[in-house]
Amino acid sequence: MKKQAGIAILAALVLIVPAAARDVCAYTLKEPSQQSRRCAECHAKTSPSIYAQWGSSKHYGANVGCYECHRAEPGDKDAFMHEGEIISTIVSPRDCARCHEHEVREFAESRHAKGGRIIGSLDNMLAEVVQGNRNFKTPAFPDGIAASAVSGCWQCHGSEVKVIGEGKFDPATWPNSGIGRINPDGSEGSCRACHMGHTFSAAQARHPDTCGKCHLGPDHPQLEIYNQSKHGNIFRMNVDKMNLGNAKWVVGEDYSIAPTCTTCHMSATPMQPVSHDIGMRISWNNRPPVSIRPEVADAEYKLKGASVPWQERRENMQDVCRSCHGQGWVTSFYLQYDALIDLYHDKFAKPGLELMKIAEPLIEKPRFSSKVDFVWYELWHHEGRRARHGASMMGPDYTHWHGTYEIAKHFYTGLLPELRKLVDKGMQSSVPAEKNAADQLQKRIDELMKTDNHKWLQDAKSSAQPKKP
Repeated sequence: MKKQAGIAILAALVLIVPAAARDVCAYTLKEPSQQSRRCAECHAKTSPSIYAQWGSSKHYGANVGCYECHRAEPGDKDAFMHEGEIISTIVSPRDCARCHEHEVREFAESRHAKGGRIIGSLDNMLAEVVQGNRNFKTPAFPDGIAASAVSGCWQCHGSEVKVIGEGKFDPATWPNSGIGRINPDGSEGSCRACHMGHTFSAAQARHPDTCGKCHLGPDHPQLEIYNQSKHGNIFRMNVDKMNLGNAKWVVGEDYSIAPTCTTCHMSATPMQPVSHDIGMRISWNNRPPVSIRPEVADAEYKLKGASVPWQERRENMQDVCRSCHGQGWVTSFYLQYDALIDLYHDKFAKPGLELMKIAEPLIEKPRFSSKVDFVWYELWHHEGRRARHGASMMGPDYTHWHGTYEIAKHFYTGLLPELRKLVDKGMQSSVPAEKNAADQLQKRIDELMKTDNHKWLQDAKSSAQPKKP
């Protein structure tokens, strides 16, 4: 009975609060709590910027204050007593789920939430070992940790936040708002990665520059590609017409000038609701050396998306496209995109993977102690991704000059010459496994150079010879 009465009172309070405030959260208050009043009185003086940000937020309009977000339970790992209340500094997705349960559940099933799991991966090994050292020593890392990883990888991907005392965190792991941050309460992710500061603005999350904190640079230059594309050009020219702060933000209804990152990957259409799983509209995962379907990638982390085929996801994205484009345009775009993926796979990625596998006994250890490792890594991790992402987002310069041109240049003038050096070295080896690898590698290179994808090189050499009279 008490529970039912509480629900009835809560429902009544929701009805009392204006609609503009209600859309922030299912849980609203008729007036601020006494705890949050005390917080505000103090922080208005000690943290005026934070107080001002909160004052401009929809949380403020719904009377959701400091305590409603930062309150903690006595058993929480990061809980501490502050001015008579048990609170925690970190507001985790689990805390946000008190009100935003649906959004947090969707986010938890996305690959964004798993970003912190890169620790131990090849990328992380590069940052911690090849690029870094162990001179940054903290209580949680007495043997040291690489500052290159702490201030680089972890700030986008997130890290495990380690508690070292009452309300205190290890300085190597905090501050951190990485999208896949592993929080003391066990939850994964950081809502503040997109909804920054204490304004938690939807408009800010909808702006491409917010995504650009992480999605830019040599290996995943989505922001640069977007800015180059017609979509990005039109957005910048008409940002004042985008209605970014509107509570309902449906493409074709509330704006029609141009899409942003969130338009395509998250936001509502007349046919689809908002989604906080950013993978539900992509049909290729272009992160690995050879692109894979997103359901395959989701299966690695046992995500719900493992049961959602790429065809369904592609139709979700095409629904967004059709807000501005005809089906013929959309179909042809995807034919172009898939053709670029096939070209990259067949001519460079799959042969490169095969050759590197054959050459494995000949490559010096550890990884990245020889040039061939760097050449191959940059070919797929940087150049290959740029070409694929460029095609997916209609950025021709990134598809061509920053993409396929660089791939071809380094495949023919970097990877193949380095592999041939390994062949020469292996032929001189007294180790049978190395001699065999060299034989197999030379044979496979010769075979590949005779295929349609690569015979241009042999034809060009033949045509360059002077003709007999």
